[in-house]
Amino acid sequence: MFKLSPSLTIAAAACAMTLAQAQSFTTVEDQCRTEAACRSEMDKLLAQRVRGATSALTLSQDYFYWFGRINMASTVANVERGIIPKNLAGPIARGVAFSINQGARPGGQRPTDVLQTEKIITDAAGPEATLIHSGRSRQDMHSTIAMAQTRTELLDFTDDLNTLRAQLLAMADQHVETFVPSYTNGVQANPISLGHYLLAYCDSFTRDAERIRQAWPRIDRSALGTAVLANSSWPLDRPRLADLLGFSALAVNGYDATQISQFDVGLEAALIPASIALRIGSLMQDVHVQYHQTRPWMLLAPGRTYTSSSMPQKANPGVIQNTRALASDVVSSAQASMLRAHNVTPGMIDYKYTWLNGGARTFVLGTQMLRDATDVMASLRIDAKRALEELESDWTTSMELAETLQREHAIPFRVGHHFASEIVLHARQHGLLPKTFPYADAVRIYAEAHAKYQVGSPKLPLDEAAFRRTLSPEAMVRSRVGIGGPQPAEVRRMLGEARTVLASDQQWVQDRRQRLAQSEAKLNRAFAELLVP
Repeated sequence: MFKLSPSLTIAAAACAMTLAQAQSFTTVEDQCRTEAACRSEMDKLLAQRVRGATSALTLSQDYFYWFGRINMASTVANVERGIIPKNLAGPIARGVAFSINQGARPGGQRPTDVLQTEKIITDAAGPEATLIHSGRSRQDMHSTIAMAQTRTELLDFTDDLNTLRAQLLAMADQHVETFVPSYTNGVQANPISLGHYLLAYCDSFTRDAERIRQAWPRIDRSALGTAVLANSSWPLDRPRLADLLGFSALAVNGYDATQISQFDVGLEAALIPASIALRIGSLMQDVHVQYHQTRPWMLLAPGRTYTSSSMPQKANPGVIQNTRALASDVVSSAQASMLRAHNVTPGMIDYKYTWLNGGARTFVLGTQMLRDATDVMASLRIDAKRALEELESDWTTSMELAETLQREHAIPFRVGHHFASEIVLHARQHGLLPKTFPYADAVRIYAEAHAKYQVGSPKLPLDEAAFRRTLSPEAMVRSRVGIGGPQPAEVRRMLGEARTVLASDQQWVQDRRQRLAQSEAKLNRAFAELLVP
């Protein structure tokens, strides 16, 4: 059997071996032949943050890694089908093992061309080793690799999306009763709680998690065994190949598998980060605009900004700006994939894998965007008193005057709306705020509104205490009713539901990774059996 080197990344360690090691038997745990061992190696790499990749795991799973895994799976499946004779199984398997092992060594060859990899194998095992390539082509191999890499990067992306959701929920829990302005058309509209606002974004990201789960079955399909597009005369066991590589299903039609699915499946996946990027940009803008104010109520913690090179008073929010830039890059990356796929004949390379390779690294940019956004939100410091002061400096509760008059005193809404509008006009003409608006003026304006509409009594049915209470932002938020409102009890209920959904989504990712680890261990065991002399 073979022994795994713990110092190697999972890309090499999953199947790294020397011909000498292949002669010796080691424990199951040493060989990464169990799900637990494979998962342990996977977790080590997932714990490493790597710029320029969604994780150290995906960085390690390059083309050469997947050539190795596909060659291992083809060797196993072709021996089982009798395509590779029993007497050649060991020598060919050892040739495949040699190619993988040499690539793990410093200075080893890790070609990105199938034929160059094949030459390493045949140099070690002879020309008979080309039997592993029976019924295969670059087309089905690369299509399979594209979905395998997309699959892993999407799981990494989902982990980071769930981390951002968890951060937003933690903040929302702290700010259920922190009252802040909301805006429509860029103008202060109604008072809400910061918890209610953060939950809105979290709910939108929950829909993205749902989109990921819905897209997954279309991504998790193997093209291997379809050759160029029309299969071959070799009776390949496509379901067995798919299972050994961790795919749950087949891309059945050979033409679709290699020539068409790369259009829509990859683009569907790439558009998920792009959609999220639009809302990340919006969220960051809301935070960034605080830096326009001389007295903001939400800022990054000290140490999370940088000082201007010429203006000492400036604390520039670089991490916010960087996140906004990344959001734009993600959107443009997805657009690049779409544009390259536009008006291209099936079978051309133009549209294939652009979301994974070259400048359009959609998931790489997307994971970094999510990590930076999480960093921004975790670094924010909220001044609840200043936020309430911002609310009380405008007339965001004027609608509540009209609603209270209608709800408690049967005054038609349009009458109440006219009354509230006249109060706001008078207040702005005289520089008055809700706390300082004279009650006597409210009584007079109501009588004038009555004279216009002739509804009910000309006497304002709200005493001064009720009038002041109606204009209170805090009272307005607390008085909301119904599903989905900003009232504290409802926000807490929604928080509970959001935590339950997040836990389910986190478990979904764990289940997918567990299946991949099981398949990895299964392939390692089946391949190891061929190495026995």
